[in-house]
Amino acid sequence: MKILIADKFPAEGRARLMQAGCEVVYDAELKDGSLLEAIRDSGADVIVVRSTVITADMLEAGGASLIVRAGAGYNNIDVKAASARGIFVANCPGKNSIAVAELAFGLILALDRRLTDNAVDMKRGVWNKKEYSKARGLFGRTLGLIGLGRIGQEMIPRAAAFGMPVIAWSRSLTEDRAQKLGVQLKESPAEVAADADVISLHIALKDETRNLCDERFFAAMRPGAFFVNTARAEVVDHAALEHAVREKGIRAGLDVFPGEPSSGAGSVEDKIFQLDGVIGTHHIGASTDQAQQAISDETVRIILEYKDRGHAPNVVNIARKSPATHLLVVRHFDRVGVLAEVFTRLKADGINVQETENVVFEGAQAAIVSIHLDQAPSENLLQSIKASSNDIIELSLLAL
Repeated sequence: MKILIADKFPAEGRARLMQAGCEVVYDAELKDGSLLEAIRDSGADVIVVRSTVITADMLEAGGASLIVRAGAGYNNIDVKAASARGIFVANCPGKNSIAVAELAFGLILALDRRLTDNAVDMKRGVWNKKEYSKARGLFGRTLGLIGLGRIGQEMIPRAAAFGMPVIAWSRSLTEDRAQKLGVQLKESPAEVAADADVISLHIALKDETRNLCDERFFAAMRPGAFFVNTARAEVVDHAALEHAVREKGIRAGLDVFPGEPSSGAGSVEDKIFQLDGVIGTHHIGASTDQAQQAISDETVRIILEYKDRGHAPNVVNIARKSPATHLLVVRHFDRVGVLAEVFTRLKADGINVQETENVVFEGAQAAIVSIHLDQAPSENLLQSIKASSNDIIELSLLAL
């Protein structure tokens, strides 16, 4: 199996893949046209990326059957195009949770104690203890979490260590689960905004979360509250955030922002970082040695399981609900040609197979196949299938 790694990836992880018999092509600088060319020319079966963008054209250029995002999110991959071509897209959820939570709290502390301004003035030789002695402190302040996945959950014990009660909103959060996690459930992001002194985003980018933090959200925030985003830039209406910074004294710590350079070095054009009360980091939430090692290990695990078993863990683009309407179950003797006859007759009637699983009983004399169909076969077709082979023991049809 040939692996194309188009982003920085630890040497130890690459060595493990090669030891397992994989051919590894590694070029961390591949982007855009050069990446498309490498995909086309390498004949890679698996492509590994971190922040590098994978487009539909790239997927069409090669024969890869698996794309691994060496990280949690996967919005840099055209998942729709991958699904249309039957290409698995897998990620490494939860492996950078602690690293991102640590950075989020670092930004919270930096906002409260104005650490960035402190450090800049010290480098300039300016001593202003009178100014920088002013801070509200975090103890007793309410932390509001938007999103309560693995990263959001890592924020909870850290908040407890600082004496901060936690309120939270998440699309899947229930009252029972909130109680178990030790947080107070809020019914909407705006409710969190209204009741929190510090807000931290930990939500995935999807159509329904794009611009989730909009004018209404920032209008609900308390004047002078802190806003931290280590999730995705697109979940925030940045014009509304900039207005809130200017008009309400909101202080913001951003690890992600619109127009972020796609390469490891570049220039930042976003004027929000020129505003008082706004600090930024270089999209480094997952960039600790611990997180990168965990992500490397998980990426290697995904690839090797796919190589050895044809199964890729953590696939994000398998249909959650099959379009199948009926289930055909056929018990049969485990002999050559039985299933071929069943599928041939379904095809002749224009019935599409959505999913199938054949389970062999101990001794390999008999098996049972479950076939998910996109429409109901007629009674005549069922009788035709039954009569097509003496090796068919019985069949049944269930509506889904």
